[in-house]
Amino acid sequence: MSALLDVDELRVAYGKVEAVKGISFRVEEGQVVTLIGTNGAGKTTTLHTLSGLLPAAAGRVRFAGQDLDGVPAHRIVALGLAHSPEGRHIFPRLTVEENLLLGAFLRRDADGVADDTERAYTLFPRLRERRTQAAGTLSGGEQQMLAMGRALMCRPKLLMLDEPSMGLSPIMMKKIMATVAELKAGGTTILLVEQNARAALALADHAYVMETGRIILSGSGRTLLDDDSVRKAYLGED
Repeated sequence: MSALLDVDELRVAYGKVEAVKGISFRVEEGQVVTLIGTNGAGKTTTLHTLSGLLPAAAGRVRFAGQDLDGVPAHRIVALGLAHSPEGRHIFPRLTVEENLLLGAFLRRDADGVADDTERAYTLFPRLRERRTQAAGTLSGGEQQMLAMGRALMCRPKLLMLDEPSMGLSPIMMKKIMATVAELKAGGTTILLVEQNARAALALADHAYVMETGRIILSGSGRTLLDDDSVRKAYLGED
């Protein structure tokens, strides 16, 4: 049975510099899969390529049974692959609600969009309180909530989250990761890139360790949490 997302021997280059060097991985429907690794490992480049923001140099990506080679970014969103990017990239001069509605720009079902806007406000009550506020005035944690809520507005089959806890206070980081856990419990399929390897592995059904553009280790989240080499290299344990 085919996976929801199937990446086979993906290679991505910036000019002559190869950033992703033939990686293969799968995401099954209903799973949380995480990519962990140090800065520069190629994790964000991988997500950008899956989103259609960067071209692949070689390899194959299939999503929901369709080959994504040459498919433009907006069509990939329409297929159900949503991306909450590193750095959030909200629109600072637009209101919270206007940012959310931009996540549904391809949809024509007004009632469904209204339902999903309400769902975003239920998932992130802080956004409801600030729905008419300019997004640029939000705190970092609130902007992360907005970026995630915006991605959910397209009703994705697969939600990609790139560093959702980056730059947040410990309290806000726990809130964001608790929300990821809530989404998982609700059946959302998630591909997670996260600097907090311990939190990511604790949530993940399956995990891949990337190093200098290659996958060097894979297994269940629990297996990698218990792996001595992972604990030393990524969890800060001796």
